[in-house]
Amino acid sequence: MLSSTSVPVIEATLPVVGENITTIAQRFYEHMFAAHPELFDGVFNRGNQADGHQQQALAGSIAAFATMLLKNPDSVPEHLLSRISHKHAALAIAPEQYQIVHENLFWAIGDVLGEAVTPEVAAAWDEVYWIIANTLINLERGLYADFGGKPENIWRTWRVVEKRHETDDVVSIVVERTDERDVYPSQPGQYVTLQMPTKDGLHQPRQYSLTRTDDGHHRTFAVKRVHDAGKPEGEVSTLVHDSLKVGDEVTLSAPFGDVVLAGGDGPLVFASAGIGVTPYAGMLNHLAAQGSQREVLFLHAGTSPESFVLRDQITQDLASLPNATLHSWFEQPGGELGPNEHQGFMDVTAVDLPQDATYYLCGPLPFMQAVRERLLGLGVPARKIQYEVFGPDLWQADTEE
Repeated sequence: MLSSTSVPVIEATLPVVGENITTIAQRFYEHMFAAHPELFDGVFNRGNQADGHQQQALAGSIAAFATMLLKNPDSVPEHLLSRISHKHAALAIAPEQYQIVHENLFWAIGDVLGEAVTPEVAAAWDEVYWIIANTLINLERGLYADFGGKPENIWRTWRVVEKRHETDDVVSIVVERTDERDVYPSQPGQYVTLQMPTKDGLHQPRQYSLTRTDDGHHRTFAVKRVHDAGKPEGEVSTLVHDSLKVGDEVTLSAPFGDVVLAGGDGPLVFASAGIGVTPYAGMLNHLAAQGSQREVLFLHAGTSPESFVLRDQITQDLASLPNATLHSWFEQPGGELGPNEHQGFMDVTAVDLPQDATYYLCGPLPFMQAVRERLLGLGVPARKIQYEVFGPDLWQADTEE
């Protein structure tokens, strides 16, 4: 709860903080990593730092959280923080690390805003920070409860037993358990963190969706090689594609993620683009393994049929369900279109959407924004639309309602 004394201070200073929040975030990370370079070993993604995505996400989260507290000072946006808590838990973030963040964040606020940060202003924003931090600490404590309450207990060792090319730039990695300790089962749609040793001896974390339902002994995830024109090659994806081999042992976290398959027997609509298909391939595989009777509409967009990741698996799983349909859109079909195949970008108005369905979106941000906007325009309630973001959440659509 935001105190009555802090509300007017936050209201008065939110505009200037908002105007400078990106610079504050940049200065914060620079200062923190200078003081704590060990945080690059297994905690922070250097790629997200290099391209600025982590800084943008932090800036957006602080501004969004403060705005929501002003609108509802007696509550916290737990749905927004749930997403963040799962990301943190998959990295084994410990409560004491919030103090490190606090010290460096408030140094950055003072460094950027100078004398505008009076004791009264500092106290009000300090309150906002600890409302966020304490809520996250409590949420993460609940996630760690299954591991004896210790963040470091989320890690297990697995052995690579198969490395399978799905497309020219995507490989599936199948691992088997080697750790005698219990393996926490995943929920359909969750991801794991891979701790990958890099050439300079540090471990870089990357999170990958599980693409098949658990069998108790194996896990499967897909990795796309990151090679955007004009940008550095993806550090971890390059290592996975070029260096990881069958027989190697890898360290994976327990599964986390709050975008999971909805219970019940209601209709489901999956809308994905590119590598965004992976979490929903996992959900679909679970439905097939359970012999589900639910109505399923699977919508996918890609560059070409050859770029459709896990197409064979998805097609087989859909064929095993009694009431399931696949529609695909390809920018470059490269030949005659098959049944339920379309040229161009995804158009959800071109298909019959089931009534009262739960929708799941994943793919590039512009894709998800366009599909969500179209669904809202068709009268789909926002609460029925879930989305998964790979990497820092630069959208935060949950704060728009």
